[in-house]
Amino acid sequence: MSNPDNKGISKKGTKNSNVVSIFTGKQIVESANPIIRIAPELDGMEMLYSNNAHSDKLYTLKVCCWALRANGDVHAMVPWLNKLVSCMDLQDPLDGQWQGYRDPKQNRIFYQAPEHKTAELKAAADYFGSDGKNRICTQEIPDSIGTHAALTSNGFKTLTLIEVHSWKLNKDGIVSGLVVDYSQTQTSPVLKGDRALIDTHSHPDFKYFFQHSMANKIKNQDPEALAAISLLIEAH
Repeated sequence: MSNPDNKGISKKGTKNSNVVSIFTGKQIVESANPIIRIAPELDGMEMLYSNNAHSDKLYTLKVCCWALRANGDVHAMVPWLNKLVSCMDLQDPLDGQWQGYRDPKQNRIFYQAPEHKTAELKAAADYFGSDGKNRICTQEIPDSIGTHAALTSNGFKTLTLIEVHSWKLNKDGIVSGLVVDYSQTQTSPVLKGDRALIDTHSHPDFKYFFQHSMANKIKNQDPEALAAISLLIEAH
């Protein structure tokens, strides 16, 4: 569902999350450290990951944003299955295992958040204040990687793809995707905070997120994409 890239990078340590595998059904408890600040990725950085189905290859996903957790850690976030997750949390052998980050402009592989993103996030957290448990300020940042939300109300007999407008950091430290309900729009363009924006996780038909390239393959009925959808249908 993504593009194969360089080979032979060794795995680094991973952390647990509450991502539910569509293949195994396993649920892993998310870190106790909530996200307290997010910053969009605007320079095209990517996540590298591998899976057991093609163990000799690495794949890439565009990074959506960088997140600062309460304990000071900074990780990249990507849309994965039905939520936005930390790259380092990926550890299911069938779905994906984080292998590092890649700067495609410089063809450089690295394993820690870039210093400029870490500095940006920590400076913003300091600026907006912190008082123990009440550190989280709600934020909304635009989606810059072409993420689509997949909606179905009939078990994938039909599938609707809607562009994700933005991502919202909520008071509970969870980042959720927002889509536009055009029946509720009163002004154009739709800006952050608009009443027409709906949280995907409260949408009864929401199932998964797809990145730009995969979403367009589905729209064009690409055989590889349709095969991937078949796996989702079977898991559903």
